[in-house]
Amino acid sequence: MRLADARTKKTGRSARERLLCSNCVKEMGVRIPRPLRQGPSEFIPEKEILQLGREDAETRVLFIEAFATLGRLDNITLLMGFHPRYLDSFLKTQHYLMQVDGPLPYDYRHYIAIMAAARHQCSYLVNLHVNDFLQVGGDPKWLAGLDSAPRKLQTLSEVNKILAHRPWLITKDHIEKLLKAEAHGWSLAELVHVVVLLTHYHSLASFTYGCGINPEIHCDGGHTFRLPSVGSCYVCDFTNGNNAVDDLLNGQEGNEQGTETVCEVEALMKKMKQLQECRDEEEASQEEMATRFEREKAESLYVAPTEDEESVDTREVSRHFEDPSYGYKEFPRQGEQNVPTFRAQDYTWEDHGYSLVNRLYPDVGQLLDEKFQIVYNLTYNTIAMHKDVDTSMLRRAIWNYIHCMFGIRYDDYDYGEINQLLDRNFKAYIKTVVCSPVMTTKRMYDSFWRQFKHSEKIHVNLLLMEARMQAELLYALTAITRYLT
Repeated sequence: MRLADARTKKTGRSARERLLCSNCVKEMGVRIPRPLRQGPSEFIPEKEILQLGREDAETRVLFIEAFATLGRLDNITLLMGFHPRYLDSFLKTQHYLMQVDGPLPYDYRHYIAIMAAARHQCSYLVNLHVNDFLQVGGDPKWLAGLDSAPRKLQTLSEVNKILAHRPWLITKDHIEKLLKAEAHGWSLAELVHVVVLLTHYHSLASFTYGCGINPEIHCDGGHTFRLPSVGSCYVCDFTNGNNAVDDLLNGQEGNEQGTETVCEVEALMKKMKQLQECRDEEEASQEEMATRFEREKAESLYVAPTEDEESVDTREVSRHFEDPSYGYKEFPRQGEQNVPTFRAQDYTWEDHGYSLVNRLYPDVGQLLDEKFQIVYNLTYNTIAMHKDVDTSMLRRAIWNYIHCMFGIRYDDYDYGEINQLLDRNFKAYIKTVVCSPVMTTKRMYDSFWRQFKHSEKIHVNLLLMEARMQAELLYALTAITRYLT
């Protein structure tokens, strides 16, 4: 949302407005854009999203700062506004990565963001950064396709696709190739900046699809000039926020719930209580914990997204990356390939990744660590309509399930808890958002945690985004460390 897009809702129309409605179509020939979709999210009704002017003081300050920094208040920021403490950390990190002096020139930063988002066919993020790329003086010729960009940027194609889809395959050889390219080599500091940008925008694409983010009205794909075929409404109703159109287009919205569903909330809370009691009574052996991890990893192979949705048109973004057929592939089962399980205690973010990033790209390690810690520990001690609930067990299950899909194992975690806390619909949603985000649908979003609030589902997407980013970073930083040693 740009400043010119701010809408003022009114209960009625003045004579001047009525005159415009008539003249703009019949006499003046003015082409008035109207939004193609209602609200910031395709999945969440607009009336249930924070309304500008009605947010609390803390969130309002963050929105103002975001607008002052970026010149826009985008729909990602609006949805993250449900969780202001996280949003504050996210905005600081993204500002530092994109706008503060660092190893990479500004046009390279936005082009790398385009490459990363395009890898997941995320036209929303691609279009945002195409505009930003041009605003910082980027060469428009580069936007014709990756083969039109400098050779140095082209060399990132292989690492981009591996980190986006199969990060466990990245090796020190990939790192050495980038650092030792004769005329197009990267410095270590530049490469760390590159890796953080790639993982940031891969994971942000997951959040974009997971929350059904709609493009803003001023963006490509966010508006149309075609006149609506809705009777008894003025064209201006579609651009000034009057409620007449909402009533006509969304009249069936309140009836979507249909038949009653099983009360998932009480069942989930009961399982959490039982698991806590089991923890207190007995502790599984290391052998049993390892077996449960392999079992959960194997079971994740059979959790797949639905495939009956329309295919996604990737023509607009495919020019920004190579090898479009390369996509997510399951982490190999034990004994299938020479890809060992990543044992988290051997290379942790806290003990290894953080210090490496901070040494080569000062302050970024601290910003990332703060962001990871905030989202991992974020809680309001509520579940749906229940208060004073300890949700740490559930948050850890979500985080560790994502890392499990990427072959990362925590020796001190009982992976049997995942099957108890995450049902099949929820697992399918998680796997799709994290591994194949472009396939995420509203039906999948609606199918899990049906009695939970949208703010809680956005919280889930923040966990998915950050767990995915950390998993990618762990593999990339391990490869860099092995190259250095």
